[in-house]
Amino acid sequence: MKLLSALLLCVAMLLAGCSEPQRFISTDLSTVDWGKDFNLTDHNGKMARLADFRGKAVVMFFGYTQCPDVCPTTLSAMREAMNLMGDDARRVQVLFVTVDPARDTPALLAQYVPAFHPSFLGLYADEKNIAALAKDFKVFYAKQPGSTPGSYSIDHSTGSYAFDPQGKLRLLLRHGEAPANIAADLKALLAGK
Repeated sequence: MKLLSALLLCVAMLLAGCSEPQRFISTDLSTVDWGKDFNLTDHNGKMARLADFRGKAVVMFFGYTQCPDVCPTTLSAMREAMNLMGDDARRVQVLFVTVDPARDTPALLAQYVPAFHPSFLGLYADEKNIAALAKDFKVFYAKQPGSTPGSYSIDHSTGSYAFDPQGKLRLLLRHGEAPANIAADLKALLAGK
């Protein structure tokens, strides 16, 4: 009888574990030990570190202003996710980190990034610091020559990183994810999940 009770208890525990709801739609990065901070300048000329946004969910995307497809699509999806979040959107900060500091001047970032949403910030640094930050965040980018020296393109990673309000890296938001799913994951981070 004890064996049967123990077996039933094990089965019940297994079934309970299977019924646990998934916490996030996006890829959970809660256990990684990288991507802890940054030290950049925003498009207004103000220094920006992750701690400056404590209390907010932060979404960070690496891209460049002359990107023909991935970057504007990602920023548009983030705008739509913000719209879906209602009042919770005030507790989200979207950061666009340029991988093209040679062309993405503060003035250009100040024009481009807030055009998607007035709260979005463009961040920049010199090439050496951007390379080090990209390496820390496991971001790939590589310049591809164009027909003229200034017409190059940049291949780059397409995911965005989401931090919880305590400043811990938690999620990788996939490029092309539905804005409703992004909004749901950000709301979950804001709720402390």
